Amino acid sequence: MKNITVLGTGVLGSQIAFQTAFHGFDVVAYDIDQAALDRAAERFQGLAARYVADGVAGAADGGADTAISRIRLTHDLAFAAADANLIIEAVPENLELKQGIYRTLAEVAPAKTIFATNSSTLLPSDIVDATRRPDRFLALHFANEIWSHNTAEVMGTPATDPAVYAEVVEFAAQIGMVPIEIKKEKAGYLLNSLLVPFLQAGAELLVDGIADPAAIDATWRIGTGAPKGPFEIYDIVGLTTAYNISRMGDEKQQKFADLLKEQYIDKGKLGVATGEGFYSYPRES
Repeated sequence: MKNITVLGTGVLGSQIAFQTAFHGFDVVAYDIDQAALDRAAERFQGLAARYVADGVAGAADGGADTAISRIRLTHDLAFAAADANLIIEAVPENLELKQGIYRTLAEVAPAKTIFATNSSTLLPSDIVDATRRPDRFLALHFANEIWSHNTAEVMGTPATDPAVYAEVVEFAAQIGMVPIEIKKEKAGYLLNSLLVPFLQAGAELLVDGIADPAAIDATWRIGTGAPKGPFEIYDIVGLTTAYNISRMGDEKQQKFADLLKEQYIDKGKLGVATGEGFYSYPRES
């Protein structure tokens, strides 16, 4: 692994690109247009500052700034794929969108390239046919704030070449992650199989009118000692991601998706990334 491409520069895609560059890899970060890339450049600057503030080893000694210099931005997918050893796809959680991306990648990426999806809920088997290289495709899932919550869940399909799987596990370790090897396909992997039902429970309390987000979050924090409640986590994950997942759920989850769209997304309130979601940021401690 030498040249890494990340498709999608949203909240998590930008973190994957920055973490990879911070650990010495050359990275191409792709998004759909110049406006998205301009936002990505701002995110990378913010991540550099965050690494320094959080005391990530080497960040304050020039490592954070050097990481930015290793990232090239493009909205040309063919250029992004041209010399990639590994392409990590982190586009929105929409099956048709992901399948379309992979159909294009199958045409423009060299035969050597490994494809990895960061999908948080979809099975790699849902996507594999579009890749046209089933032996070189698998899932590589990161948690948000990956410099500290540094799990990397690796999950193949029955067609994934074991050598490719092992190579991706090694890559994850090289960028400072703790590789978590998933033995067989499971929607939600390990992390989201635990996290999503918790978030959905919070969403249902809201749409049923039981309590407001602040009360739900406070109850969870005080009652368990956890640092954040469900709606604080939704803001970190991003409300667009929450919407894309919730709209595919049951009646109550679809009602939550409608609430997100009407009261937040349509008003530009997407969570921490935009400075406002269920809460306004920065928040007073």
